[in-house]
Amino acid sequence: MNREGMADVLEKIALLLELKGENPFKVRAYRQGAEVVLAMEEDVVELVGRKDGLVGVKGIGDALRQKLHELANTGKLEFYEQLKEEFPESIFELFEIQGLGPKKIKALYDALGVDSLAKLKATCEEGKVADLPGFGAKTQVKLLQAMAANETFAGRFLLGSIGTMVEGMLETLRLHPEVSRVAVAGSYRRARETVGDLDFLVATKEGAVVCEDFTTLPQVEAVIACGGTKASVRLKNGMQCDLRAVKNEEFPFALQYFTGSKEHNVALRSLALKQGWSLNEYGLKPVKKGAQAPAVEEEKDIYQLLGLQYIEPELRENRGEIEAAAENALPRLVETMNLRGTFHNHTTESDGWDSLEGMVEEARELGLQYLGISDHSKSSVYARGLDEERLLEQIAEIGKMNVGLEGFRIFAGSEVDILKDGSLDFEDETLAKLDFCVASVHSVFNLDEDAMTRRLCRAMENGHVTMLGHVTGRQLLKREAYAVDHARIIDCAAATGTIIELNCSPLRMDMDWRWWKRARDKGVLCSINPDAHSRARLHHIGVGVRLARKGWLRREDVFNTRPLAEVERFLKLPKGER
Repeated sequence: MNREGMADVLEKIALLLELKGENPFKVRAYRQGAEVVLAMEEDVVELVGRKDGLVGVKGIGDALRQKLHELANTGKLEFYEQLKEEFPESIFELFEIQGLGPKKIKALYDALGVDSLAKLKATCEEGKVADLPGFGAKTQVKLLQAMAANETFAGRFLLGSIGTMVEGMLETLRLHPEVSRVAVAGSYRRARETVGDLDFLVATKEGAVVCEDFTTLPQVEAVIACGGTKASVRLKNGMQCDLRAVKNEEFPFALQYFTGSKEHNVALRSLALKQGWSLNEYGLKPVKKGAQAPAVEEEKDIYQLLGLQYIEPELRENRGEIEAAAENALPRLVETMNLRGTFHNHTTESDGWDSLEGMVEEARELGLQYLGISDHSKSSVYARGLDEERLLEQIAEIGKMNVGLEGFRIFAGSEVDILKDGSLDFEDETLAKLDFCVASVHSVFNLDEDAMTRRLCRAMENGHVTMLGHVTGRQLLKREAYAVDHARIIDCAAATGTIIELNCSPLRMDMDWRWWKRARDKGVLCSINPDAHSRARLHHIGVGVRLARKGWLRREDVFNTRPLAEVERFLKLPKGER
């Protein structure tokens, strides 16, 4: 049993309890426990294995601590095994389908015996789902569309959901006595928002030994192939993972080759040939006989040899980075240590899992100077959105808490729904009482591109809207983005002085990284916001920084790199004067 296995068991318990209609607070406790386990920096298995190992850990109560202790020491949990007997294992597949929650899954299971994706598809195609109370013909069509989308996304994984696993595998490889250098390459290193597979690289003199040991890692489900220089495995989450073992002198070349996108590598090899070099994953050789290749010890040396500024891994997509590097014009990219705070976070007042106090405590432990709270507004009924009265009560509570905080500030905000016509869920009189406002679309996704763009622009024209939230509403691997004209959105943000958020919830990563360079060049500020619904999810700001770097953003382009005093001054100014 490892960290990911423990979290998976807790998450599945939460799903099964939802199917049974259990108390939502009990469900939330298991789901929050999974978040805490994944976020802990310590060796969770060793810690949990001790009877008192989790005493005092926030988010882990006595009952949950005992269950984790049982998991760590036996590899099984009797409570979970008993729950599983009530439903077939395949029922978990249904939770992956957009538009299906526990109540609908239970209804399908009880009425039609639907306990897998195959059965759901068959019953929808037979027209049986449309006849169920609470479903109808439209829902049936949407479910078929969602299943088709699910098949399209199969084999992809969210960047923000695999980081803990990847770091754990890297650490194990670093500790191997026969390994001198190790790295993860591929699309993971380039910070693509979704990843198809993983590529690990090691420098070693004992390739066969390291490859064999790699196949025994606890994350491995099955071995596909294993040889003297390469091993391929299937991980327990279904992802394929390759390990390549190379000589130490080959390592920089292999790292560059297996990191860069195909297009970046082709362009780089073409440049090398023009300069008289043949470049591949094994080394650099002169085209002309008699010439001698210079020593290359690090990946940076390769770029320097070709007359280029070092190109950070996130930028290697052949989108102008080689030309900029030739002119020494690449930006100094933002770093995680530059962040001073973050906005767009939820509490238990709406659909968050942690209290205001818990969110603040976690932010302070992360070393932040400020935290923006923006619970949902009243139109988001599904999320227990706040009406005007509850919002004013929250503003007052935040004000009282700020009095007792030293060197830290809570900003009172709201994630205000943008209604169909572009108006907002609160009147200006209420919005004026907030420190900031994130305006987001949460309904009516089927407008055409022009209508949706005009809707967003009208919202940004409101003087109280500080930030535009998750621009396209996409949910990676689940729901496609609604249609928007990014260029017009960016131009409107520039004209109105509206910040655009980089929503770094692993499910969103929105606005897309491909548009941030244009936004930067137009003078539009970015705010890296986790859209955190629990204290553990505040940690997603780290992967948010990776996506900001991929979008060519510098420290000065990111609003929440500014110190507290500067942010306070900014938010007090009228929107047109910032």
